[in-house]
Amino acid sequence: MTAGKGFSRRGFVQGATLTSATLLVGPTGTAQAAPEDQSLAPTVDGSGRELSFTADSAAMQPDTVVTTACQFCNANCRLHVGLRAERVISIQGEPQDPVQQGNICVKAPMMAQLAYNPLRLKTPLVRTGGEKGSPDSTFAPASWDQALDVVARRLLQLRDSGKAAAIANRTTGRLPRGVGSLVARLFALLGSPNNTDVGPVCNDAGGDALKATFGIGNFTNGYGTDGATGKDDLGSARYFLFLGTNQAETHPVTFDYLLRGRARTGAKLVVVDPRKTPTGAMADEWVGIKPHTDLALALGMLHHIVTTDRHDKAFVRQWVLGFAELKDHLVKAGYTVQWAAQATGVSADVIQRIAEDYAKAKPAAIFCNAGISHQLGSFDTYRVLTFLAAVTGNIGQLGGGCNFMHNTWPGDLHLPPLTVVTPSLRPALPVGPDYFAESVLTGKPYKLEAVITEGNPLISSANTNKVRNAFRELDFYVYTGLFMEEAAYYADVILPVCSGLELDGVYMRRDDRAIRWQQRAVAPVGESRPDWEIWIDLAASLARNDKKNPPSYWTDAFPQSWKDYSVLWAEFVANTPGMAGMTKQRMEGRVEPLRWPCPTVTHPGVSALYQDHPSWYQATESLGAKGKRFPTPSGKVEIFTPDLDRQLATAGHRALPTFYTHPEVTGANPTIAYGSGFVTNPINPQALTHPVQLGVPGDGSVHKDFPLMGTTGRPSVVHFASVTHWTPTGEQLNGIRLVQIHPDTARRFGIADRDSIIVESPRGQVSGTALYWPDIRQDTIFLPNTFGPAQQVGDQFGDPRYEAANTLVDDRYYDNLSGQQAYKCFACRVRKAP
Repeated sequence: MTAGKGFSRRGFVQGATLTSATLLVGPTGTAQAAPEDQSLAPTVDGSGRELSFTADSAAMQPDTVVTTACQFCNANCRLHVGLRAERVISIQGEPQDPVQQGNICVKAPMMAQLAYNPLRLKTPLVRTGGEKGSPDSTFAPASWDQALDVVARRLLQLRDSGKAAAIANRTTGRLPRGVGSLVARLFALLGSPNNTDVGPVCNDAGGDALKATFGIGNFTNGYGTDGATGKDDLGSARYFLFLGTNQAETHPVTFDYLLRGRARTGAKLVVVDPRKTPTGAMADEWVGIKPHTDLALALGMLHHIVTTDRHDKAFVRQWVLGFAELKDHLVKAGYTVQWAAQATGVSADVIQRIAEDYAKAKPAAIFCNAGISHQLGSFDTYRVLTFLAAVTGNIGQLGGGCNFMHNTWPGDLHLPPLTVVTPSLRPALPVGPDYFAESVLTGKPYKLEAVITEGNPLISSANTNKVRNAFRELDFYVYTGLFMEEAAYYADVILPVCSGLELDGVYMRRDDRAIRWQQRAVAPVGESRPDWEIWIDLAASLARNDKKNPPSYWTDAFPQSWKDYSVLWAEFVANTPGMAGMTKQRMEGRVEPLRWPCPTVTHPGVSALYQDHPSWYQATESLGAKGKRFPTPSGKVEIFTPDLDRQLATAGHRALPTFYTHPEVTGANPTIAYGSGFVTNPINPQALTHPVQLGVPGDGSVHKDFPLMGTTGRPSVVHFASVTHWTPTGEQLNGIRLVQIHPDTARRFGIADRDSIIVESPRGQVSGTALYWPDIRQDTIFLPNTFGPAQQVGDQFGDPRYEAANTLVDDRYYDNLSGQQAYKCFACRVRKAP
């Protein structure tokens, strides 16, 4: 349905308000709806201004207002937190930010519910008894020094017995920026290579593909005004192609900005997704693709564009390497729109029309999110999408680019070099924390014995039953978090952390490489500490307990002054390329976030990467690529080079991708086979990976018993990861797992709307409630993730305790380059619950 067919942007916001699908909250902190039904409109005074019934209330006037930022998604909204008697009484948006325009979504006020939550962990805990994983596990309170000494002694014991590589850490997106750099520093001193990050769970594949093609692994364009030219960036797009991204629910405030731009430009919005989401409902066209086949769609589009001379000849001639090889590859492989239609379930006419519209629209922007990242061929799919932007000249242009969500900055923040000789490192385990379970259970390529996590692997990892078994067998486990989540019951040591309102610094980041400085609004709960302090204090504990090295080995590398985040941030600014202009002082004075690269305090920051503009060349010089428009080896877009082809071939891939997909996609498609040995990962060379053979014929036999395809995703705008399930608002609005299923499919299995159902895959089963949804493919069901069996807040509403959705996902199938797990397709069947 188009915006011109009675479904305006404001109507969308209204509908979202009424359905809790996407609730935007305006600067007054009240739900903002401008409904066609004026009986639902806000109360206004005689001049038409909205009335506020707290504006003149003595008790409800803040005596302090703190500026901070929301921690719940990559829209990175600025917040004004009103305090009265040191208690949060209001949370409002930033009206002067031209992207935000005062809006926040329903999640922002939930930040206070984390700070004031009675279920918060308040003190370190050490295991005293009970089987690992059992709710009957017992723990005793400990001081921070006592708890960290337990951790330090176990890590040093492993190091001293030659097993430093048996120690692993798994970071998460909830961490304040730069904590991963501290982890890497500590692990280098220990001698372990296994300091993994959240990227393989989220969206690393897009960044890997962008870096291989363009030279930098980040979201290419920006929301709002380009500081270098004074012109609008993504809001000026003439065409939006969304693949696997439901921004109305995952990035509502920045999506609202895109919709405002669309209203000005008349841009067309095409949404490719197996189900019609609230984003698809706003589109000019929703394309109901078969799960896990976006690679075929992109190849078919590309074939049509290059074989009908719809590419940007001047841009390709000047800036692209490998176009001739690409065209020859597509023709020889027969990747026509007719072929793509067979693989995707999308008609050839539709694929051809999308290809032609995208090629002629200038500028045109591609947006992707986890719907692409969580596919088996995510790196190769993203690579082909970068080719689409390159051959049409939609890279280095305002309003265009490859905007692959969550490939954000800051990530790799640099600290001063270590001044001691560190142990040599053996290769890391295959990229991706889902490999932790394989290592623990099989000892291949070697066995993990101690793991620290800042997330919840019992929710986020594939094949949950296997992960549960691994963490039960794991010798030593440290859980850091806000609540007694599922993973905490497996822990030997539990460390309480601060929530976003309880700390100063840079917490969340916007997809377009933009960050904000935030101020602490409330004191830390109990004895909880910010994550960066925990790692600095762990280094101090290692110094106390290390019998091989002097205390200075640790303390010089982790000075206590860094516990002041302002001091730590200044180190990042001084040591990280392209960041010299991103000082605390500069960011504190801004209502808008500041984008990297930003090499000086007078530089505006970069909105569109690769723009042929003096400010971009100033930025590339700070990145060590002086004079280059594209910081690749050649200085150009690299679709194909012999070096890149040889590099990828070592792991079974090539510079010019071929089509393959998950073996549990219906239709007996070309799929993948993994070698039993290990090779160096060509994209992440610090780690090992299994080599693969692509294009292996699939037989589809799994569908004899499991005829449907399941896909997972966020339940609604209410939830972000699993943490929002620990808030009363989160469970009140969306505490029931509603499994979207086509009515005809449901009736075929004897399931009525709102029946309790069981979803089964070859790995296990989970429960949910059937939700008839006519706008989903009949061969596909949508299963919301982020639910878990420890989420007790829902008990007050009578919500069930759900098993993790990833119980159904096969961990054996993953992208062997980026480490991305294939969450987006699993063979399944459904039945009515007994």
